[in-house]
Amino acid sequence: MTIPCGGTHILVFPYPAQGHMLALLDLTHQLVIRGLTITILVTPKNLPILNPLLSRHPSSIKTLILPFPSHPSVPAGVENVKDLPDNSFISAMVSALRQLHDPLLLWFRSHPSPPSAIISDLFLGWTHHLACQLNIPRIVFSPSGAAFVSLINCLWRETPQRDDPNDPDFPVSFPKVPGSPIYPWRQLSFVYRSYVRGDPEWELIRDDYLANMASWGIVFNSFSELERDYLVHLEKDLGHDQVWAVGPLLPPDDDPTAPSERGGSNSISARDIISWLDKREENSVIYVCFGSQAVLSNEQIEALAVGLEQSGVHFIWCIKEATVGHVVGKYGVVPSGFEDRAAERGLVIRGWAPQVSILRHRAVGSFLTHCGWNSVLEGIVAGVALLAWPMTADQFADAKLLEEVGVGMKVCEGAETVPNSVVLAKAMTESVSGKGSKREKAVELQKAALDAIKEGGSSSKDLDLFVKDLSGSKIEFGGKNA
Repeated sequence: MTIPCGGTHILVFPYPAQGHMLALLDLTHQLVIRGLTITILVTPKNLPILNPLLSRHPSSIKTLILPFPSHPSVPAGVENVKDLPDNSFISAMVSALRQLHDPLLLWFRSHPSPPSAIISDLFLGWTHHLACQLNIPRIVFSPSGAAFVSLINCLWRETPQRDDPNDPDFPVSFPKVPGSPIYPWRQLSFVYRSYVRGDPEWELIRDDYLANMASWGIVFNSFSELERDYLVHLEKDLGHDQVWAVGPLLPPDDDPTAPSERGGSNSISARDIISWLDKREENSVIYVCFGSQAVLSNEQIEALAVGLEQSGVHFIWCIKEATVGHVVGKYGVVPSGFEDRAAERGLVIRGWAPQVSILRHRAVGSFLTHCGWNSVLEGIVAGVALLAWPMTADQFADAKLLEEVGVGMKVCEGAETVPNSVVLAKAMTESVSGKGSKREKAVELQKAALDAIKEGGSSSKDLDLFVKDLSGSKIEFGGKNA
């Protein structure tokens, strides 16, 4: 199988979730500036997320807009995970998107110059079967790190079960993964924990993950210096060396204070946020944010507010308010009087925050995070200490990795856990004190991350190899090292 060289045409198919889409779009930008021609598959309501990329590359990127398929378990009008009531709907979203197989196949077969490869999200494993029908390679894009993918490959291949189906702490071991980690059942992937053996719909979802392992290659938004052991493990586990670490993938340089489709509206302008930070001392501010999906209960918010008050530190706190499916009045409400009491020390943002710009500001010294992979990488690139509160999905594996590499400390865990305010306050105070090995290690890892994406760095080399491979040399001759 040979892909023609020069302007190679690739189909990019993101999974419609903010943390998945943005990283793949940043990869797409890198592919375009290296000479590839791209078609991005998107449904109508997700098209605005592409606008900055499309305006930057009007001639090299085209869109394929297909209607979002109806599904009885996906609320009408919902086309993005951020608008789902909770995680239990994710499997339905995956199943709905599988219905795009036939219209996509028809599009390929009627296109005068169809793409010669498919790059699609980890949640779209069925595109491997489509690629096989078309006799072209499918490459997995993983929005999660190699450590987590090492775990889920074991889960879906071996399908371990609990001896006691009611024991949330039942230990599941991974002897084949580096470090032989053991996780309690409750910390495994929510999608896997929901798996019903023998159910036709769930067996299709398992097949998606098995198809990922059978795909031609996998590309990670990660870098070798962070996850070398896991990347080497995956090459052995998958039986080939088509494993590329090309991160950290960063957005193209823009005005850092300008809101865009990457984020949205917020209660304070980005320019005012940066102006507030400019008045603070170096490494004196803690940034608190739990991503685009997590909504805290009022009890969790109150405990966090008490911790911030007791810590005495300066802070920026980004809060996601209650959305569809959340009981109004029980989620996302800041305690009465908190903002007035903390007005001299902190900012509370409701809605989107310019996270990258905040983290990279000299005044920010630490980041209390849910450990979503994009947030982890953004914290590493900013060189800040990371306080971990993993809640679901890949976040427990990410928090463990941060502890392993010495830049993170777990302060709470679980989506429903109410944190200990005293523990939080102590960790917050220490994280901006300038003392301890985590700050030093954070600076070291920041340098490694930035070196990786420089010309000649490990990720830059892998990205160039990936583009070369997509243009045919590896498919024809058989190997990254050939």
